[in-house]
Amino acid sequence: MPEGRLTPEEILRDYPRLGPDDRFTFRCDPGVDCFTHCCANVSIVLAPYDVLRLKRALGLDSTEFLERYTISPFAPDQKIPAVLLKMDPETRRCPLVGEAGCRVYAHRPWACRMYPLGSAEPRNPTPTERGFHFLLREPLCHGHDQGGAWTVREWTQSQGVEEYDAMGALYRDLMLHEFWDQQEPLSPQKMEMYFMACYDLDRFRRFVFETRFLELFEVDEARVEAIRTDDEALLEFAMQWLRFSLLGERSMRLKPSVIAARRRAAQEAAARP
Repeated sequence: MPEGRLTPEEILRDYPRLGPDDRFTFRCDPGVDCFTHCCANVSIVLAPYDVLRLKRALGLDSTEFLERYTISPFAPDQKIPAVLLKMDPETRRCPLVGEAGCRVYAHRPWACRMYPLGSAEPRNPTPTERGFHFLLREPLCHGHDQGGAWTVREWTQSQGVEEYDAMGALYRDLMLHEFWDQQEPLSPQKMEMYFMACYDLDRFRRFVFETRFLELFEVDEARVEAIRTDDEALLEFAMQWLRFSLLGERSMRLKPSVIAARRRAAQEAAARP
């Protein structure tokens, strides 16, 4: 996983496509002489579920985790915030890796689980243009052609990728929406809304329970109790709220009393000279 990200054009041009039953040979363990070398000088983009798992593994509030372990670089043409794992400023190594390996291995990010596989997904899959995997072969990694043979399916199952894919489905659907094709970037207020709902889940929970949020929206009692303590349920709720607040979809419903009050206010404003 080198610095920088592969472009779709590079993937399509340079990397053979792998299906679920295609095989490759690979191993990664302390017996390989490059063990943990791939954990330095690397850009690891974190998805919302990555942040959820890591902050919980470290026993941190999401706000504290983001401040201590991540960076959010921003370019002038960037439409949404991105969250990257912050490398040690002196060694350029991942701060969660020690001599014996990853200290949060059971909760490592999706990109770390997938390696040496990459994944590509078209915006609008068709029978002839579907998602695929590809094999990353980098000079720093000596694990290729060692150990056992894996199918893509076996590798992703063994690495716990399926759980991450399932939890990330709502986020992927959100990011593949045509809304992001618009030229205008989000306003600072909407940027902050997006960042909080995707990554700063504990702050989003406070937003839901410590503001008038639940007075405005219809949320059934069982779901209210779930999002009070269940991070996964809260993340799913946050994705639903973003589809409502950013995309304008009817993924949530205002309470009838709120709709009536807003209608009256609009009528009164229209009647003023």
